[in-house]
Amino acid sequence: MKILVLNCGSSSIKYKLFDMKSNDVLAQGVVEKIGLKGSFLKFPLPTGDKVVLEGEILEHQAGIEYILGVLTSDKYGCLKSLSEIDAVGHRVVHGGEEFNSSVYITDEVIKKMEECIELAPLHNPPNLAGIYAVRELMGDIPQVGVFDTAFHQTMPPKAYMYGLPYSLYQKYAIRRYGFHGTSHRYVSRKACEILGVPYEEQRIISAHIGNGGSLAAIKGGVSVDTSMGMTPVEGLLMGTRSGDVDAGIISFIMEKENIGTQAISTLVNKHSGLLGVSGVSSDMREIRAAIAEGNEKAKLAYDMFLYRIKKYIGAYTATLGGVDILLFTGGIGENAVYLREEICQDLEFLGIKLDAEKNSKIFGEEAVITTPDSKIKVMVVPTDEEFMIASDTMEIVNK
Repeated sequence: MKILVLNCGSSSIKYKLFDMKSNDVLAQGVVEKIGLKGSFLKFPLPTGDKVVLEGEILEHQAGIEYILGVLTSDKYGCLKSLSEIDAVGHRVVHGGEEFNSSVYITDEVIKKMEECIELAPLHNPPNLAGIYAVRELMGDIPQVGVFDTAFHQTMPPKAYMYGLPYSLYQKYAIRRYGFHGTSHRYVSRKACEILGVPYEEQRIISAHIGNGGSLAAIKGGVSVDTSMGMTPVEGLLMGTRSGDVDAGIISFIMEKENIGTQAISTLVNKHSGLLGVSGVSSDMREIRAAIAEGNEKAKLAYDMFLYRIKKYIGAYTATLGGVDILLFTGGIGENAVYLREEICQDLEFLGIKLDAEKNSKIFGEEAVITTPDSKIKVMVVPTDEEFMIASDTMEIVNK
């Protein structure tokens, strides 16, 4: 079975084509700057070289049409015709309370997804645009929606409710939903597979740390808490997101700066976090370079970033009643040797014994980075959300 996975953002489309019989990636790439000047499609060749095809890509349907054209082209294609694609899986950011698992996309499902737009106005519309485009371009090919929020729908009310009037939850579904669910689900299962232990018996803290970041507490094979909230702003300090902030500060800033709801949303989403505190960058590599040059604000931003992660690990250790596996994933989690080391240095009291030499050699590959006698297994597990989406799509279509 060949499955095309699409991740449609506001101005981009990432894609991967899988042969699920062999688990091979047949093709992958990204369309950038949709609707903007200088839009292009970029993809790697088997030789390692990269191809960039520029074109006027004004909306998502044109972008997907471009992708399909490349997949079947004589020069770069891996398919003789689009009929070789058996199904399309889509990443969908917010499923609200409607979706607690991946679903086969029907007219009724699309209607419910449209009702979730107000919960993720920046993300869900382009996700839906991809679904509409595939229907237009590929007819009645099976499509499956895989939701970032679905994995966390197992959280108990005490974890997902906020201390606001209950009527607001009833009227507007204001609650914690959590994100990165597909990643947390994949890496937590993969970690247990690597260790050869039963998933349903482990207490796992999964740390997805990238430009956006979240932690998840997983017990008995289900998510029981996660750091992101109703939106991806809550929780850890991130590249440009503020993370946890006193709600009273929001109205204070709005009054003092004389700004409205859109401006304050932009402030906490786009101009805060590592970028806002350091004044340097949202990129951890540039933050580290600035620290080496003696930039104190960059050092403060890094210390805050590290502190939030440790604080959530401590909180989720209490939530789970102990930890069996702590795993790192995401762009920073998989590659930042120094970050993993500094986090584990302050967690020896939990029984973590880091193998510093082994940790120093791990960049984006599966590994246990603790000593054999460590009470808690600390692991690096590269995430593969696209493969998880493809797997869900195959399972649902086969049913």
